[in-house]
Amino acid sequence: MLTMLTLAFLVTGFSNQSNAQLTGQQIMEKVYYNPSGDDTQGKLSMTLTNNRGEERVRTLTQYIKDDGKVEKKIMYFLSPADVRNTSFMNWSYTDGRGDDQWIYLPALKRTRRISSDGKSDYFMGSDFTYDDLGDRHPNQDSHKLLREETIDGQACYVVESTPKEDDYMYSKTITWVMKDNFLGLKREFYDDRDRLLKVLSIKDFKKIDGFWTILETEMHNVQRDHKTIMKFTDVKKNKGIPESRFTERSMTLGG
Repeated sequence: MLTMLTLAFLVTGFSNQSNAQLTGQQIMEKVYYNPSGDDTQGKLSMTLTNNRGEERVRTLTQYIKDDGKVEKKIMYFLSPADVRNTSFMNWSYTDGRGDDQWIYLPALKRTRRISSDGKSDYFMGSDFTYDDLGDRHPNQDSHKLLREETIDGQACYVVESTPKEDDYMYSKTITWVMKDNFLGLKREFYDDRDRLLKVLSIKDFKKIDGFWTILETEMHNVQRDHKTIMKFTDVKKNKGIPESRFTERSMTLGG
């Protein structure tokens, strides 16, 4: 399941089939089921850049715990002052249920659950929606292997995913999945009029304690020429993060 932001770009090598025989569905299942360790923690930086080149930088801490059935993720904003102590929590389920999400707003001193309608909203001024920060189950879409091609020196499968529900925020996504490790290298998001809306690019990744981990992503909203770069640093795996970290009460206490 997802190690950082949306974004559903992780994979597993559970299949013994030849990669040449894989269908679009099987490829995206590998993307979804990649083992990422029992837990992960680290620091995040979020850099927002508008079409005039002006930047805003936010810093966060992130904790993730995955027991194979539920992946729990919580993010705490550390700076700047206007967002400090804001927190966001996401629970993703391998049985195909939709994600549960909450946000704590310190100015209101309350935790709010994100409704299904609210998941298309953009998260804290970034180019990621709340839905992008969750972990979309592969059975929620129909997947088609379009072709194979090489980008950035990486041999990739190119898979088109079309949502099964009529009112989903994206009409389709197209994902470039690396053949050698099944990490998603790039993803295009199309709006409800089938126009290219956003492009997610993976800029840095490596194995940490034996698990592929995404360290830097860029989400570019091409329609409004706005970018969000997320960098994950000081990453630690399997340190025994307690369950009590992933509660609504914990959201109010800060990172």
